[in-house]
Amino acid sequence: MRARVAHLVRHPIKSAGHEPVEVAALTPGAAFPFDRVWAVAHAAARLAAPPAWAPKLQFLRGWGSAGLMAVACTSDAEAGRVTLSHPQLPSASFRPDDPGDAARLIDWLRPLWPDTRPEPARVVRVPGQAMTDQNEPLVSINSLSSLAELSAQMGQELSIHRFRGNIWIEGLPPRAELDLVGQEIGIGNARLRIEKPIGRCRATGANPATGRQDADVMAALAGGFGHADFGVFARVIQAGAVALGDEVHL
Repeated sequence: MRARVAHLVRHPIKSAGHEPVEVAALTPGAAFPFDRVWAVAHAAARLAAPPAWAPKLQFLRGWGSAGLMAVACTSDAEAGRVTLSHPQLPSASFRPDDPGDAARLIDWLRPLWPDTRPEPARVVRVPGQAMTDQNEPLVSINSLSSLAELSAQMGQELSIHRFRGNIWIEGLPPRAELDLVGQEIGIGNARLRIEKPIGRCRATGANPATGRQDADVMAALAGGFGHADFGVFARVIQAGAVALGDEVHL
């Protein structure tokens, strides 16, 4: 197997912004660096006090609003600042840990969230805990050849940002990543164990360029492959920096 890292992507605010990076320092027992640091809970959310990890149904998410999928971002991890952009909104910068900025962030997101759902209410951060969809420190890995196969099947080019992945690999046969569950891979100096497939949801149908539903990815996965899995989750078991172009090996 000769495969390389093609893209590295983080999402500082859960379901609100994708950001490409060139290098990431992976750490055992941790998710992808500066990924899902914050999440925005809605008014009907049931959260623990003090806040702890909670299921995705408690937060704003792409499943509930296609418009959120078109948010892009740049960030300064050291300063805790995130700048969001959207084709229908002016760009704005926030430090979500600051109460005033958290309120501005909620107001900025409000037009992208349906008024038929409980409104955005509070920004949540749990130190040391990424606000990912699973209560485990996992990194998501996806394959460009699998994406190309799915795009060809659907007759339209699908963006990587529909799938909110952290590491995108080129050079694998289509869907070969699903066969790696239970195996270990090396990327740069890091070592990861592939844990399980990623089950997808309706959010993948939204176009990240427009924020509109324009593809039934779930039906394509089910019809073409008999399941809703795309990509895999991996656990970091040896620390190391991962960079664009790094070789991936078993």
